[in-house]
Amino acid sequence: MCSPFPKILGSVLLFCALTAHARELRVCADPDNLPFSNRNQQGFENKIAEMLAHDLHADLKYEWQRLGRGFVREYLGKSRCDLLVGIPVNYKPVLTTAPYYRSTFVFVTRRNRNLRNLSLDDPALHSMKIGVQALEEEYAPPGDALARRGMQASIVAFDTSGPHANSIVRAVAKGDIDAAIVWGPLGGYFGKPFGASIVLTPVTPEVDPPGIPFTFAIAMGVRKGNTGLRDELQHFITSRRSAIQRILRAYGVPELEMAPSQAGAE
Repeated sequence: MCSPFPKILGSVLLFCALTAHARELRVCADPDNLPFSNRNQQGFENKIAEMLAHDLHADLKYEWQRLGRGFVREYLGKSRCDLLVGIPVNYKPVLTTAPYYRSTFVFVTRRNRNLRNLSLDDPALHSMKIGVQALEEEYAPPGDALARRGMQASIVAFDTSGPHANSIVRAVAKGDIDAAIVWGPLGGYFGKPFGASIVLTPVTPEVDPPGIPFTFAIAMGVRKGNTGLRDELQHFITSRRSAIQRILRAYGVPELEMAPSQAGAE
């Protein structure tokens, strides 16, 4: 009669070997940047990364870092992480997939002000206090567009990172400012608690002379040359498009149609 112990020992050793060589998916992400990501993994990019890791049978690991200047070189470039879940599709320092969503900067206004037809060229803006996002030492593109139109005095800058992320939308809701112009996912997410009292209107024109866009297609990015992982990500985006869109809708992300060449097949 054969002892069962060699078989049990063999199974244990096999399990240990498989565990030791489990694949890791290392994501570079901002530790405090809702609605996109945070350390508690509450952002929509966290949820998409979880689904991706599940599909790739990989252990999800994070390299937490504010995504400021030099982060691609220092983190993605030096192999401290494998991918970025949200990056503009034409961002040249990385190799990107096709986009998985396309969004726009939006005007955030109070419904009772009836300002739903605003554009950057609307004369009414000159008499308003308009909140814009401050990015490090600069304004987000809408701030520059307002300044070029002579509305420097109308601009109110807001820090929309970390614990202050919702401050700009809250200021509109409280009436501290007349309107705000923010990146759509931020406006949609932080506007949800205010329900129908807050209105989001896509910024027009979509491209401001001398060629600054206000709509962006968002993709996943990997190190240049890592075509194998890029192709895996592209397959995931294509096959899981409906599930990704459900996550985006749950977070209030305003979505624009993608060009047929960008949309991919279901």
